[in-house]
Amino acid sequence: MNSDAIQRFFVTLRDANPQPASELEYSSVFELLAAVLLSAQATDVSVNKATRRLFPVANTPAKIVALGVEGVEAYIRTIGLFRNKAKNLVATAQILLDQHGGQVPRSREALEALPGVGRKTANVVLNVAWGEPTCAVDTHIFRVGNRTGLAPGRTPYEVEMQLLRRIPAEFARDAHHWLILHGRYVCQARKPRCRACAVADCCDFDAKTDQA
Repeated sequence: MNSDAIQRFFVTLRDANPQPASELEYSSVFELLAAVLLSAQATDVSVNKATRRLFPVANTPAKIVALGVEGVEAYIRTIGLFRNKAKNLVATAQILLDQHGGQVPRSREALEALPGVGRKTANVVLNVAWGEPTCAVDTHIFRVGNRTGLAPGRTPYEVEMQLLRRIPAEFARDAHHWLILHGRYVCQARKPRCRACAVADCCDFDAKTDQA
């Protein structure tokens, strides 16, 4: 995908969705961090169902710590890997209380030091909470980056670095959302919906399908 195609690609996605947003439900930066931590290898739909039960009871670091691991587990057991996620969420909440005054830190280094928070989670929080031009490469973005030719790479980190180099500055803040939504609903893994794709003419994918 050349620079002209990249420009058209993002103009088209922006025009269709000028104000993209995360599909995770949250009302504070801590709720966002918790939801993203819980979303690893789980769908946003399943996480939202769990956090609709959890957050009314515990939606601050202090309340999560007070609830404890077993208490958190009871609210999130419908999510995959719920035991490990509950353990990480409680440990993260404790660190926020002990080291950050109960607030979610704004630095990548501090975020990635939290249990269960890797580069992808940190990128989501930095982008969604504070509008930083990061790209959290999940399975959808990894697929879209490689399939379309926008950002080929063998690893999520390689794809992320390509995206940061190739996405025009005017689209950098919202590109993460557009790419995830495009991968989730159009450029799907097994049957990409090429016939319904508004950016198919920008894409380098040779094996386009007639799937609408």
